[in-house]
Amino acid sequence: MSVFIYQATDRTGKLVEGTIEAKDEGLVINRLHGLQLLPIKVEKEGESKGFQLSAFSFQLFTGASRKDLMLFTQQLATLCNSGLPLDKSLSILVELTEKKRFKSILDNIQKNVHSGSTFADALSKHPGVFSKLYVSMVKAGEEGGVLEAILLRLASFLESSEQLRDSIRSALIYPTLLTLIGGGAVAILLTFVIPKFAKIFSDIGQTMPLSTQILLTISSFMTNYWWLIILGFMFIGIFIRGYLNTETGKFKWDSLKLKMPLIGTLQRKVEVSRFARTLGTLIRSGVPILQSLFITKDTLTNVVVSNAMEGIHKRIKEGGGISDPLMESGVFPPMAIHMIKVGEETGKLEDMLIKVADTFDNEVQSSVKSLISLLEPMMILFMGLIVGFIVISMLMAIFSINDIPM
Repeated sequence: MSVFIYQATDRTGKLVEGTIEAKDEGLVINRLHGLQLLPIKVEKEGESKGFQLSAFSFQLFTGASRKDLMLFTQQLATLCNSGLPLDKSLSILVELTEKKRFKSILDNIQKNVHSGSTFADALSKHPGVFSKLYVSMVKAGEEGGVLEAILLRLASFLESSEQLRDSIRSALIYPTLLTLIGGGAVAILLTFVIPKFAKIFSDIGQTMPLSTQILLTISSFMTNYWWLIILGFMFIGIFIRGYLNTETGKFKWDSLKLKMPLIGTLQRKVEVSRFARTLGTLIRSGVPILQSLFITKDTLTNVVVSNAMEGIHKRIKEGGGISDPLMESGVFPPMAIHMIKVGEETGKLEDMLIKVADTFDNEVQSSVKSLISLLEPMMILFMGLIVGFIVISMLMAIFSINDIPM
């Protein structure tokens, strides 16, 4: 049995908090329903949330992490679906939110809605938190009178997107740690250990082997000019970032990424998944297809794939379908195009787009695992070669001492 912390509302919208001892989360929810309470949040007591760099970065600049946004959408959908007015639902969520910046944003949205503004217009005043996709879907839901259903789709969309990010982040943890630890070990050897040997060799006055001389030169440079190395990396980083912020630089880099072995295939699959899920969710929510394509274009990170949207938009505006311009773009995989074509022919384009997204999400996860399984031994081998070079260079120097005439 575990202890679960819950937050719920009664039929009048009053917030109720407490703890329940149960085997799992499902039993807690059933018990709350039995008490005529609507569960908003249920979590195991003392459950570790972990630290996610990307979520932290997103929160640092917007006031809300992606997980905060997903949880807010899920809770709002639950409250609205139970029959509570939007204004009252937002008031409850303002009270529930602990993070000050996000609480302030939600409070501002609630006040705008209370004063007569539409929910979509209130959200659009905070573009750093609520994307065009989010606002457009909410607007379509309000106009069609199906806001509750739209919020549920949005929550599902955000959850699927976050699961994909989590799977990629989890796969990259070990290689990142391996790089940091290996690089740190090599840096310590070159800046602290090797200089001590260098002093011994210089006192002997013996000519060192070439590999040892190279190693000692590198060690001396790192020890004496470490600040120059740092400045050099900073300058290179600023230069590259500045170039990539230009249209030409961004286009060339994105084109190169698509042509890279393994990485190019992975990048293509990620973009196809994002394109299909965003477009499918928007069309299913009642957003016109031309507007949906504009919004989808903004969600794509690769300029080459994003530019392909312009040709698709033009063809659809002329009365054509979506599958042919996708094929002509040369960006989308044949399997994705075939599935979308089937969706067009059967009149279930939005459903097929979601299936394409699910299919390519699974392929992305599989590709990431394959890439990591290949990357890990390569990194271990690379670090081994560096450390091996250091050890052999030192041993050769030590053995050369035997050649000194006594």
